[in-house]
Amino acid sequence: MKKKINAVRRSVMKNLTKNIGKSNHTGQADKNFKVKRVLISRPNHRLGNLLLLTPLVQEIENTFPEAKIDLFVKGGVTPIIYKNYKSIDKVIQLPKKPFSSLYQYIKGWFSLRGRKYDLVINATQGSSSGRLSILFAKSNYKFFGEDVEELKTQFGDYNHIAKNTIYNLRHYLSQIGLKNKQSQVPFLNLRLEEQEVEEGRKKLYNLVKNDKKTICLFTNATGDKCYSENWWNAFYNKLETSFPDYNIIELLPVENISRLDFKIPNFYSKDIREMGGFLANCALFIAADNGVMHLASASGVPTIGLFSITDEIMYQPYNHKSLSVNTNQIDNDQIVEIIKQTLTN
Repeated sequence: MKKKINAVRRSVMKNLTKNIGKSNHTGQADKNFKVKRVLISRPNHRLGNLLLLTPLVQEIENTFPEAKIDLFVKGGVTPIIYKNYKSIDKVIQLPKKPFSSLYQYIKGWFSLRGRKYDLVINATQGSSSGRLSILFAKSNYKFFGEDVEELKTQFGDYNHIAKNTIYNLRHYLSQIGLKNKQSQVPFLNLRLEEQEVEEGRKKLYNLVKNDKKTICLFTNATGDKCYSENWWNAFYNKLETSFPDYNIIELLPVENISRLDFKIPNFYSKDIREMGGFLANCALFIAADNGVMHLASASGVPTIGLFSITDEIMYQPYNHKSLSVNTNQIDNDQIVEIIKQTLTN
């Protein structure tokens, strides 16, 4: 029932806000105009969505090195993710459950009016509350995130959720006469500290007690994205046979459950930076589409995302050695071949 109510709510909000706001680029910015304060709006609490925001934050850092960035988000995980982003000045956090903390929710929205921004950015055009927040914020330059038809054929990865807004933003900036950066879109990046990675190395060694390279599995996901115990057991058996010189371990979800019935060495933590430091020491991470998959990408480990329901073009893991596979189209033998190529590249 809760899912049905949320689906109706999202549909109603989308229809109400679909015509709200249009990015203003009807003229060139003044030649003395400098972008020193930026608001990025992503009022969502999910780990994956907030990690997928890291390329956009890096894009602003690269394009406007002197700018300070405020983030408009939900939930409490954002300060943890962006701990080492010195460009972040203020995190405006809406409560995860608005009606349970109505005062904080209203206060968060009104705090958008507390500062004048040089540029405000809606991080994803599909967010109704994101569009509303950009409308509400104080700025002469508002980017609502509209798609640009001519870019769809220019970039094969245009629809990826971490890249789409960056391509559109670059186009918008060129329209108002500001610096238009055309380098590769930045990767997801948790910006782990050396100490965090070293602590992760120690934890991994204490788990496997050897110096072999490690393949890490994450067997959980939400709803229909989650693969069955039978699928994971068959897949693990194939991995064990195909990669005898590798450790194969499991990272456990916050619910502390295992689709492999805890039969292989496992690591459990609720601390996402601790998890990131641990994953950074693995040779490969394999998971279905979920927030921890993006955490692995943001930690720098080569990541293979398993897709059967969601759009892999939009949500596939993104770093220098990450990719997605559609398990409706290829079998375990073919996945093993892809893993071999990934491990040897």
